[in-house]
Amino acid sequence: MPVVDQRTAPRIPRRRPAPRLAVRKSQPRRGGTGRARNLWPYALVAPAVGGMLYLLVYPLVRAVLISFQDFRLRQLIAGDADFVGLRNYRTLLTDPRFWEVVRRTFLFMAVNVILIMVIATLVALMVERLGRIGRTVVLCSLVLAWAMPVVAATTVFQWLFHSEFGIVNWSLTSLGLDSFDRYPWFANGTAAFAILVTLIVWQSVPFAAITLYSALTTVSPELYESARLDGAGAGRIFRSVTFPILRPIFLLVVSLEVIWTFKAFVQIWVMTRGGPGDATTILPVYAVQTALSSQRYDLGSAASMVTVVLMSGVLVLYFRQMLRQEDETR
Repeated sequence: MPVVDQRTAPRIPRRRPAPRLAVRKSQPRRGGTGRARNLWPYALVAPAVGGMLYLLVYPLVRAVLISFQDFRLRQLIAGDADFVGLRNYRTLLTDPRFWEVVRRTFLFMAVNVILIMVIATLVALMVERLGRIGRTVVLCSLVLAWAMPVVAATTVFQWLFHSEFGIVNWSLTSLGLDSFDRYPWFANGTAAFAILVTLIVWQSVPFAAITLYSALTTVSPELYESARLDGAGAGRIFRSVTFPILRPIFLLVVSLEVIWTFKAFVQIWVMTRGGPGDATTILPVYAVQTALSSQRYDLGSAASMVTVVLMSGVLVLYFRQMLRQEDETR
């Protein structure tokens, strides 16, 4: 057989298969779906944010606008208030009664905040040293006192100090203090002021005490043992160990109590309406009195704005002082 050289033999071309047409399936666009997924959480939160803006921001903006207008009873009905600029603020700041109310407001705030923080700190330290049963009883009592509605607590205090049927006058008279027989507590400015301070302190101490006690539980017992081994007493341990750790929570509680006492309107309005005279009138009560007594809603709004500015200024100064002290201790 003839031998065919593979190198010289002709090559038969192979038939290539016909190219297949790629069929593209219609796929949904991912861009729109991803964008919708990103917007879905905001859509869920939008009703709550809108409600908050309407209930909080809109009244504030409306009060600011009214404070720059001539807004009285006629403007409230007709709605054609004129812009008067800073005239309402000039009228307010030149009123001697306004500055007397400002002084009384700061006095009221300082007395309440100091008493609240001192009593709450002592209660928190006491709860920390109690046994399980005693701690449970005290904490439950604090929660129940804290949960009592403001109007209900104010009404109870009115009954306690009632001139004829109050248990306070009855108790003092039973102890031989006949001068307190039918004593009109709310007709005396100093007595009414003291009763309101007692009421607000009683309402505020539970929250502050529970918050400070929760912070005390985070302090390591080894720190106390080391301090006792070094010969430190209870006061020294509190100043050098406990208070530095509690400082951030203490700052937060103080700021909240400043806000709480600065806007204490319900208790005063229900119990004394700012009386007798102006003995218990603070800035929120003064703003309502100004707006309702002579239908000067513009002056009332201006007084409210001044209250917000003063309260914010107090908080800013307090925060700066606390932060400066923290920087010095580092």
